Amino acid sequence: MWFSSSFPQSSSQSLTLPATARGDVGDFPAPTPSILPFHVKSITSTSNPFVKHCVKLRNSSSYRHAYGSVLLVGTTPIREMYNFQESMHEKASRIDCLLLHEKAEVPEELVESGIRIVRVSSVVMKKLCGVQSTESIDAISLVRIPSTFHTLDDDRHHDFSKWFPSTSRILVLDGIQDPGNLGTLLRSAVAFGWDGAFLLPGCCDPFNEKALRASRGASFQLPMVSGQWSNLQSLVDGFKMKMLAGDPDGPVSCLTYELACSLIDTKLCLVLGSEGSGISEKAREASELVSIKMVGEFESLNVSVAGGIFLFMLQPQNKEV
Repeated sequence: MWFSSSFPQSSSQSLTLPATARGDVGDFPAPTPSILPFHVKSITSTSNPFVKHCVKLRNSSSYRHAYGSVLLVGTTPIREMYNFQESMHEKASRIDCLLLHEKAEVPEELVESGIRIVRVSSVVMKKLCGVQSTESIDAISLVRIPSTFHTLDDDRHHDFSKWFPSTSRILVLDGIQDPGNLGTLLRSAVAFGWDGAFLLPGCCDPFNEKALRASRGASFQLPMVSGQWSNLQSLVDGFKMKMLAGDPDGPVSCLTYELACSLIDTKLCLVLGSEGSGISEKAREASELVSIKMVGEFESLNVSVAGGIFLFMLQPQNKEV
């Protein structure tokens, strides 16, 4: 189970363990060594402890959530994430450190940001990225998991209004294991003005490196809750929401303009399942099943393609693009 991602911001310029990872008691932090001392300006060796820490952040979901940090790879996603956070009155995340290739220029938006910059060699950049070619990758940032991400590991009643400021349209992902599909769906949800995403058991970590790459920063913009079916049912009941589920099989309604118009004033949860298994039996029983009519002789669409169509057609009217 993933860990909570609400971490206090440290006033120190050295990167340290968050309270949940280091065993702090109350408001008194336990004395621990810095992960990256402030005097370090460049890293040239892949054996550096901080490099090993970053590789673990990239490879391990439990490690990411224990530390409350992720690696965001690439100048464009970093720029988009930074600009979005700067536009918000209450910032849900922050860039702790920018790892910049030794020959790269600082992105224009970050020149006056005050964000700590550490130069790294080509071999270190390759190690951090985990890809064979890093020709197009000049920057990696160490970013806090946003406070808009929450994990529920019990059946207690929760006040979802704290996590979803609006509940007009919530995307529900049911066992989406492919990080590319999950990231693309989150990106589409942000693009079409949806209010949040609920991740049911079996979904991959939205801060997985491939999911982050596909989402293009949407994971830092969209409020997300990871929980159980009982939690989702509480959300649906509490806000009197209607559940729709995308399903190409069985007796279903077709997604049409008329259907979308009839639901303009209805609060919706849209459930999408994995390509291999489809939606779960619980989703099938609790939802009105809807399919996308196809002319070509194909069994089904890729879930991220089908999801994009659903998210566009059912987008909230007051946010129509």
